[in-house]
Amino acid sequence: MSSAPTTSDAPTAEATPPGTTRAGVVIAVLVVSAFVMILNETILSVALKDLTVDLGVSTTTVQWLTSGFLLTMAVVIPTTGFLLERFTPRQVFLASLTLFSLGTLISALAPGFPVLLVGRVVQACGTAVMIPLLMTSIMRLVPPERRGSTMGTITIVIAVAPAIGPTIGGAVLASLNWRWMFWIVLPLAVAALVLGAVLMRLPSETRSVPLDVGSVLLSAIGFGGILYGFSSFGGGGGSGGVPPWVPIMVGAVALVVFVLRQLALQKRDAALLDLRPFTHRQFVVALVLFALLFMSLLGAAAILLPLFLQTVLGQNTFWTGLAVLPGGLVLGLLGRPVGALYDRVGARPLVIPGAIAMAVALWLFTLLGAGSPLGAVVGIHVLLMAGLGLMMTPLMTEGLSSLPGPLYSHGSAILATLQQVAGAFGTAAFVTISALASASLSATPDAQGLRVGFMAAGVVGVLAVIVSLFLGGKPRPAADSTAGESAEPVGTSSGSEPVDGTGDRTGPIDARPLRAASPVAATGVRVQGRVNLAGRARRW
Repeated sequence: MSSAPTTSDAPTAEATPPGTTRAGVVIAVLVVSAFVMILNETILSVALKDLTVDLGVSTTTVQWLTSGFLLTMAVVIPTTGFLLERFTPRQVFLASLTLFSLGTLISALAPGFPVLLVGRVVQACGTAVMIPLLMTSIMRLVPPERRGSTMGTITIVIAVAPAIGPTIGGAVLASLNWRWMFWIVLPLAVAALVLGAVLMRLPSETRSVPLDVGSVLLSAIGFGGILYGFSSFGGGGGSGGVPPWVPIMVGAVALVVFVLRQLALQKRDAALLDLRPFTHRQFVVALVLFALLFMSLLGAAAILLPLFLQTVLGQNTFWTGLAVLPGGLVLGLLGRPVGALYDRVGARPLVIPGAIAMAVALWLFTLLGAGSPLGAVVGIHVLLMAGLGLMMTPLMTEGLSSLPGPLYSHGSAILATLQQVAGAFGTAAFVTISALASASLSATPDAQGLRVGFMAAGVVGVLAVIVSLFLGGKPRPAADSTAGESAEPVGTSSGSEPVDGTGDRTGPIDARPLRAASPVAATGVRVQGRVNLAGRARRW
């Protein structure tokens, strides 16, 4: 091989051959970092009851600590396509962890609800960028026949982390106050930042691309208006005398304009979020199912169930967190085995049984009451998590594998955006419905209200079963897939683009295709040359 590039970002010769990066190291760093960050999506769920008393706000207000987190991610994630083109993966990674650590510190020091919400928003800004970076990295670095099992690893991050969040939160609240949930996470976030600064060595191309500020504003107004209006239904009809339907209508109009703007901008390759993935049927079906799945996971399992355990069964925060731990473990243990099974049989034989199990579990929750044994709640929750485990990895892999390589980053951004929007809508919808259906006028939903909330979640489960029937067979990898690609050895370039201080190329992009390399296991892939995670690569 030719001599190694003169770059401080390249791995040392002792660790790997010159000019190469081991994909397993990159993915491992991203997985560990994302796990710590996404854990915060639901870590406060068991503290909602305590926070309503400590902060002097209602349940429909305090749930914005979760909904606001998810909504902020939904607003920021569409910009990741731009960020991955404009900045290097290392720069994006370090900025992401820095924002998350700052938000965690703000939350830990918050004197009241407004500052705590600001801290959660800052946390979400950092977390939002990590998910598309992780998903796109796997699609770029892992050959098609290994994607299912490797995507199972992502399940640990985007599903198990929020699933065990209540367990960790409950354990902390058993002996400490809610601020310690942030003080404990802060050193973990800083450690992940240091780990990434040392090991995150994935050289890549960047290019100067404009950020369409109008699209960002339309996205924020659209998603924010709809969610705020819907959530305010349960809080007395909106703030300042504004009816809830006003922000909903404003948000809907903004989203329509946003879509039209993206369709116009993508004709000249300038869209903030390229919508061409929606022309692929498999992607659309997987996307709808993924949205319904996360409505159930974050809205019902992570919010309604802890409220039921504390309000109806009278369990404390410790036992509430412990009760949802078995389900979280099941979801995590199913990740890689289900992914490996997908590699052999495809998505349909796994997703349909998973959707049925999810629907059955959600309707079983409606049968519970004040006299129900804790073991029955745990058993139903395990069934729900098993169903979600059968669906999650196949849906992620199925949706993205149906796209051509240049659309991976935008497909990942769309998938991650809808994931957060669906989770936020599920949280707002189910809490609002539960509050409206409650017989009492207290700030916390009662048994009657929670039963109606679970019925609404059950309807979502039935819809998931119906949509799963439209899922086709396993898609063939797109012809221009870039997974496992390899470039000519470093030093053979005829170009002279500059390299920045981290070893990342910052000059113009040559979009000539790379030579395909023979597929190897994800943990053994060595990326030669430079890979652009936004969808462009150069041979040099």
